Amino acid sequence: MAKVVLGMGSSHGPMLSTPPDMWHLRAGADKKNPKHFFRGQAYDFPKLLEARRPGFAAAITPEESQKRYDQCQRALDKMAAKFAEAKPDVVVIIGNDQRELFADDNTPAFLVYTGGKIENIPESEEEKAKWPPGIAIAEIGHCPPGGAVYSGSAELGVQVVNSLMEQEFDVSQSSKLPKVNGHEHGIPHAFGFLYRRIMADNPPPSVPVFLNAGIPNNQPKIPRCLKFGRALMKAIESWTEDAKVAVFASGGLTHFVIDEELDQRVIQAMQKGDEAALGAIPESYLLGNTCEIRNWMPLSVGMNALGKKMTLVDYVACYRTEAGTGSAMGFVYWQ
Repeated sequence: MAKVVLGMGSSHGPMLSTPPDMWHLRAGADKKNPKHFFRGQAYDFPKLLEARRPGFAAAITPEESQKRYDQCQRALDKMAAKFAEAKPDVVVIIGNDQRELFADDNTPAFLVYTGGKIENIPESEEEKAKWPPGIAIAEIGHCPPGGAVYSGSAELGVQVVNSLMEQEFDVSQSSKLPKVNGHEHGIPHAFGFLYRRIMADNPPPSVPVFLNAGIPNNQPKIPRCLKFGRALMKAIESWTEDAKVAVFASGGLTHFVIDEELDQRVIQAMQKGDEAALGAIPESYLLGNTCEIRNWMPLSVGMNALGKKMTLVDYVACYRTEAGTGSAMGFVYWQ
């Protein structure tokens, strides 16, 4: 029977792949953004700055930015080393799509990829020119030059679908990555970053599991995400193949408005295995890109169900403006 031997949660944000002296590109976009979500409320930049006084000027100096960037790189190196040490035969990745793969005509709440081929396709220069400032520079972090093709574990994918259906999770399935508006994109960056940075561009066969963390109106609620974690681990370990499996959650933590208090609330609940504390987080706090905390919830609960303990590799709040915008990075594993 298959056995889950490792769980890993990692942020995947562009700031991890952008030199800190270029973080100002996204900072400029933050200042023009009319809708920043923070604890259930929406703010324009001036109002956010006022609400978060005295602000975060000390955290955005060049020296401090470089220090935090370096801290993240060391954490990622430790995650990669732990993954290599575990030597899993198969990987399952819980991640979300940000309209890279699914368009308005189909937004699945849960989808399991059952294909045998996973393409990571670089964007054309024409497409990258349409991206917001500070995004194109980070593509190298989730897609190698020239792209890549990874192996999918179709057999485990089908087993996961069948088991989840038996457990009353009506998941979607796909054996091909769809085109968006006729454009072939390949696997989204939430997955590509882990293939590149933690699996060193040499992943074992994998099963991407898509959770709609933030696209209205069918995001799974927090209690559903928690239940999904237990069901997913049961599905994986019901596979009759003698295989070691690693399970990832990709995304988070709070961004693009950093809320260290909320991040610590989530991290401490996961460390203690306190599912009630995770379930008590207000849904309204998971707006904007902070929604990706949803991806971590199934993994945490699933690891609890298997009796595994969490190790915090690091938590780094990477600020880029005095109003507290940026990305809070988390790196953890369970064994």
